[in-house]
Amino acid sequence: MKNKQHQNPPPCFIKHFVNAQIQINKIITVFLIFVSGLALGITLSFYIKDTPLHIYTALAQAKTSLDSTVYKLVPVDNSPPPPPSPVNETKIATVPLASPPPRHPSPPQPSPPPPSKAAYVKPSAMHDMEDSELLWRASMVPKRSGAYPFKNDTKPKVAFMFLTRGDLALAPLWERFFKGHEGLYSIYIHANPDSGEPMPENSVFHGRRVPSKNVTWGEPNMVQAERRLLANALLDLTNQRFILLSESCIPLFNFKTVYNYVMDSTQTFVEAYDLPGAVGRDRYRKKMSPTIKLEQWRKGSQWFEVDRQLALGVVSDTSYFPLFEKYCVPSCYSDEHYLPTYVSIRFWKKNSNRTLHWVDWSRGGPHPSRYQRTDVTYEFLNKMRFGTTCEYNGKSTNMCHMFARKFMPNTLDRLLRFAPKLMQFN
Repeated sequence: MKNKQHQNPPPCFIKHFVNAQIQINKIITVFLIFVSGLALGITLSFYIKDTPLHIYTALAQAKTSLDSTVYKLVPVDNSPPPPPSPVNETKIATVPLASPPPRHPSPPQPSPPPPSKAAYVKPSAMHDMEDSELLWRASMVPKRSGAYPFKNDTKPKVAFMFLTRGDLALAPLWERFFKGHEGLYSIYIHANPDSGEPMPENSVFHGRRVPSKNVTWGEPNMVQAERRLLANALLDLTNQRFILLSESCIPLFNFKTVYNYVMDSTQTFVEAYDLPGAVGRDRYRKKMSPTIKLEQWRKGSQWFEVDRQLALGVVSDTSYFPLFEKYCVPSCYSDEHYLPTYVSIRFWKKNSNRTLHWVDWSRGGPHPSRYQRTDVTYEFLNKMRFGTTCEYNGKSTNMCHMFARKFMPNTLDRLLRFAPKLMQFN
């Protein structure tokens, strides 16, 4: 019994022996994996170490080849190149790029030519601008004389702006008025597009019609026409005073007197007054408030004389005139209220609040008196010239009106008879 126990080891011993064998196998396996990885790593490290050298060598060779082709000015071999083979004659020859030529400083560019004087002095009356562009361009011009982009020896001019419904029937009288004073005036005509024949080429009115639109009495488009005339006149930088006239207006004095009167004036001539009642304050529209208040509402004559600063204000106005366009429609008349109200708000300090146009409203009605041929007498014209007292540059004077209206076409022959002597034309 005792010998049997020594020959057959106990079961626990066998179990420990098997576990030891398994552990040894695992250790051997891990060791083999480690040795394999180590060998692989050493091999790759030698390969990677040599690779940048090869790449660098290849790039250096390529650069050397490129340099020899692009930048080499003199070939090493001075012998002439062999003639091209017949096979290559049809091929496009490749020539090494030459070195870029040395850079030299660019020659100074010539200065742009000075602005043409003709573009600013008496520009063409006709153009293709719409009202929006015309008003915008006019609003950009200088406000005062002397701000010219060119050397200017032109005297200041007066712009005579005719707002007409048809022909200028009294044109021969105005021709005598302007004769001999070229360079001191500009003429602009706004007429309904379907009216009138072209003026003869020898007339001072020839080619002076501006792009025009239809005008209806009492409507805001009449003020639009006035702004259109002012904008065209402002494009001539030498125009310094601006007079609005109708086809029924006549001059009461010669050109020199009128020119000096407006040029020497320290004020503008826009009639403006406060008038209670149906044809004055009752035309005010409450929707114009608060931009325009009732106490600022004014009435006055449509026919005006203004300087360059005020003219620029009118064509640039985007606050007041749109209210008149929207709300001042018959029985509110923009031509009688817009400019008097606008000037009284913005330019009241420099305005005389009177007009230079003589007119007779004594007969009543919506229009002033009209004068026919038999009304034109020496005494009547002299009454217009000296029959009123007013203030001019701070002093009292009886020369208050430079123009008069409304004279019908049949008055022309008598006016031409009196004008040379009475008004001292020429």
